[in-house]
Amino acid sequence: MDHDADADRMKKAAGDVAAQGFNPGLIVLLVIGGLISLFLVGNYVLYMYAQKTLPPKKKKPISKKKMKRERLKQGVSAPGE
Repeated sequence: MDHDADADRMKKAAGDVAAQGFNPGLIVLLVIGGLISLFLVGNYVLYMYAQKTLPPKKKKPISKKKMKRERLKQGVSAPGE
């Protein structure tokens, strides 16, 4: 008789686990992890696409003061001196 009670108890416990399904915390963790990884992969793909298709950035124009300093370094006199 005890054997039947133990078997019923085991079936009930197994049924509870099956009915409950996944741990809700695990589901939230998987969803958030999936979204973060999707975001990172998407950013990487966009970055690689932009590297191939966009033209290189233009350099900032050099100020007259810096040009004058460079000419003096090279030994060429600046115009007007």
